[in-house]
Amino acid sequence: MLNIVLFGPPGAGKGTQSEKMIEKFQLTHISTGDLFRKNIGEKTELGQLAQKYMDEGNLVPDEVVIGMVDERIKECLDAKGFIFDGFPRTVAQAKALDTLLEEKDLSISGMIALEVDEDELRTRILERGKSSGRTDDQSVEKINNRIRVYNEETLPVAQYYKSFDKYTAINGVGTIDGIFGDICTAVEKIS
Repeated sequence: MLNIVLFGPPGAGKGTQSEKMIEKFQLTHISTGDLFRKNIGEKTELGQLAQKYMDEGNLVPDEVVIGMVDERIKECLDAKGFIFDGFPRTVAQAKALDTLLEEKDLSISGMIALEVDEDELRTRILERGKSSGRTDDQSVEKINNRIRVYNEETLPVAQYYKSFDKYTAINGVGTIDGIFGDICTAVEKIS
């Protein structure tokens, strides 16, 4: 089973490339944003717990996020593989994901990291903000904060996967198809 962590800072192109990867490799998409919306919308026990933390202005604890990921994996154990998009965000989440997968005789095949310099990220996110209407993509201050949080809290996850020789860096600047070609080459080496 091919299980990929698609990684990179905000604006690196993860959403665009994950769609192409899902289609080509027939992977099941696991996005924590989607899981939050689904669980909250369906008023599941985990969704209500997540909503409670969010209503209080707090981050949803890892165990709640992991619980949602676990439920999604259980629903799709016959999948050809998973692409984890926007998760794990911390080393603690990466370790919890490894444990969760090991319980199912699965593991992460590799992390594919889209690397894009910060000036390009700002430009891309601002452009996306014009077309998407997302207010968090229209404020340079908010964008800078998201990049800072990524560098401080999320980037260490890359080192975690490097320590297991499961990390592949991809230049995230170029044409969508060119970048996807590099991703496909990386996936062939991983699988």
